Amino acid sequence: MMYTSTRNTALHVSAAQAIAQGISEEGGLFVPESFPVADLNAMLPLDYIGRARYVLSRFLTDFTAEEITQCAERAYAPEKFENDTPAKVVSLDAHGENKHMLELWHGPTCAFKDMALQILPHLLTRSMKKTADGKTAVILVATSGDTGKAALEGFKDVAGTEMIVFYPENGVSAMQKRQMDTQEGDNLCVCAIEGNFDDAQSGVKRIFTDSAVKAALARKNKMFSSANSINWGRLLPQIVYYFSAYLDLVQAGKIAMGDWINVVVPTGNFGNILAAYYAKRMGLPVQKFICASNRNNILTDFIRTGVYDRKRDFYTTISPSMDILVSSNLERLLFHLCGEDAGKLTAWMEALKNGGAYTVDADTANAVRALFWGGCCDDQKTVEVIRDVFARDGYLCDPHTAVAMGVYAQYTAETGDATPTVIASTASPYKFSDSVLDAFDCEKPDDAFEMAALLARLSGTKVPQPIAALEGKAIRFHNHSTADQMADFVLKQVGV
Repeated sequence: MMYTSTRNTALHVSAAQAIAQGISEEGGLFVPESFPVADLNAMLPLDYIGRARYVLSRFLTDFTAEEITQCAERAYAPEKFENDTPAKVVSLDAHGENKHMLELWHGPTCAFKDMALQILPHLLTRSMKKTADGKTAVILVATSGDTGKAALEGFKDVAGTEMIVFYPENGVSAMQKRQMDTQEGDNLCVCAIEGNFDDAQSGVKRIFTDSAVKAALARKNKMFSSANSINWGRLLPQIVYYFSAYLDLVQAGKIAMGDWINVVVPTGNFGNILAAYYAKRMGLPVQKFICASNRNNILTDFIRTGVYDRKRDFYTTISPSMDILVSSNLERLLFHLCGEDAGKLTAWMEALKNGGAYTVDADTANAVRALFWGGCCDDQKTVEVIRDVFARDGYLCDPHTAVAMGVYAQYTAETGDATPTVIASTASPYKFSDSVLDAFDCEKPDDAFEMAALLARLSGTKVPQPIAALEGKAIRFHNHSTADQMADFVLKQVGV
């Protein structure tokens, strides 16, 4: 299995090279040159670690079976996930509906990013040994909230790595900020920036492709890599949990092997829903991908019109991990759907960079709409969904999952489609207690931990241990930067 770049199909690299490098030299994203076909019956009796091993082995052909096994066992060890369940499926079918919540937030940071960022450090360090001649990996991360903490936790004190996480100072929840700023680990650094997530993400991409900065690192025997979903080693593990959810539903008798499902994903940077599309390319019978956005509804508009236009107002919402106007992983999908025409794809990305917008050709737009349906929810509707789902199903949603539930209701109302559906539940509601409490029409305390305690009392649920453990932890990081100063901050931090 070799990999090419979305912007240069003459390039062919190994999986280890793609993971170690993170992003191609010309700014493209690494994609597999082909997709293996999965045997669902062979995967059915396996546990989550076994299913991860099965999927990863089809793509990481330059890794030994022993290496893949070690990576999967260390990442998904039972003690790392609540109830020893990395990807729990909860069926909400008491009212005759066939919808199933794929809970991806039972890991150490209570967000779906743990599913990939617990294994990425193992994949990256092995990739560096195979390809990078003993260099230290300087990992840059732009985060809209959850990726930052999950990456920090995954790479804490990992030998041969240094990590710097940038987050928008006013664009994450109080609990997300506390998670990052209290993070332990001698090889880690956290910095707030002026601006939004797109400013942080664009700043990181500029640094990655700055030849002078890369040369300065090389003189110190260091190289850049990424823990964002632009890195193939981050995206690949996310494919696993869609297979696992389907197979768990088969085992539970909710569907039969071969039945079609729909998948609903609350989407910002497009990586999580792209992983579901890759599972379909491997043979998972997914009929429709329902892309759920918040008020920053650029993906909804794109799916419906074929026009991607980031020249619009940016909104800070109660679902901050989706407050994104430049969805990096959409580039991968468009590459596949436009006939893998790197020239066409590059022209679109250059138009976005230079003019803020692009329009795909009619064939590509139709291919997108054949697979994807887009919808959005504003904050008011999101709170209503949290309230209604809890009242009707007894299920407590965080604001991102509530966006998915709200958009799924729009989809079924418009289409009448009753296909069994998996809805990605992407974060614990306790990461966003302030916003979730708005659904309970109660007087809220000012302290984030008192809010969490009140939410537990009102909902009859339990505060996750990783959230409760944050109370009283010392703040380690007080760094601040503008987007334009990010490169200087990185060089100073890594001693260059």
